[in-house]
Formats: sequence, C-alpha cells, structure tokens
Amino acid sequence: HSTTLDMPPKLTTAHKRLLRELRELMENPTDGIIAAPISDSDLFHWRCIITGPEDTPYEYGIFEATLDFPKEYPLSPPTLKFKTPIFHPNVYSDGKVCISILHEPGNDPLSNESADERWGPLQSIEKILLSVSSMIADPNPNSPANVDAGKLWRTDRARYDEIVRKQVVDSLSL
Repeated sequence: HSTTLDMPPKLTTAHKRLLRELRELMENPTDGIIAAPISDSDLFHWRCIITGPEDTPYEYGIFEATLDFPKEYPLSPPTLKFKTPIFHPNVYSDGKVCISILHEPGNDPLSNESADERWGPLQSIEKILLSVSSMIADPNPNSPANVDAGKLWRTDRARYDEIVRKQVVDSLSL
C-alpha cells in the first residue's frame, strides 16, 4: 500500500519561483553577489555573499548573509540578515538589514518611503542583493537602524571609515 510519504511533495508557487531564480542566478551570475540555498532539501533558507562595493570603505570586504523566505513568497518579502559583522546605518546590531525593498508591500503612513520602493512580487533575489550592495555603498542615515553608525556617518566620516575598514580586514580572516 502507498502512503503520503511515498509521494513527492507538491511544488508550491514559492518553490517554483525560488527554483527559477536559483537557475537564473547560476546561469547569469552578477559580480559581487553569490546566493544559493543552504541545503538541497530547503529552498526557503539561502546563504549569500556580498562583496564590499568598490570605492567605498567596504571595498574588499566579504559579507556573508542569510536570506529567509516566507512560505508566501513572492507575495511577501524575505528577510536578509548579515552573519558577518557590518557597521552600517541601515543594518541593525543583530545583522538584520533595513531597506525599503524588503518592507511589506503597500503604503506605510509612518514611513517616508513610497509604495513602489517597497516589496512587490516582481522583485527578485538578484535585485534584493544588488539593492543591498547599493545600500552598503550609499547609506540612508535619515532613519538609521544602527543609530550610532548613522550619527558617526553624519558627523565623523573619517572615524566611521576607520571602523568599517577594520571590519573589512576582519571579514577576510573569518
């Protein structure tokens, strides 16, 4: 007799979308970003590598992050969290990234971002990682996730750059 365990799991919309995006990332790699599922058996948890953007204090850094997708993907955004320490106005001390593209879709009356800057189902893993790389290069210090980094970025750029460069060196020895 057959049990439900013998049958392959049904591929959900999220599974199909994640498989398509993985194939796209593998067939058309983008400089400075690498992303793939942590395990062959779980498409919802990815490991990412973002290299520090050129001509920034983050240059040459290798920053590892996790990208966790909700079961409702692509209707709801994933969460990106750096595992490598990164001193940045838009990264919380626990590594979680605060960027418009990862905020729930729709309007937020408490936010100054427009709905079209927020998550939408047409976004992709590549676009998320490119947006995070761009955010690293060009912080938004006006609503910082890391208040200390935001303040230092605005008031003492030389000290800010010094802290970041030390982290970059540390990121290479992990």
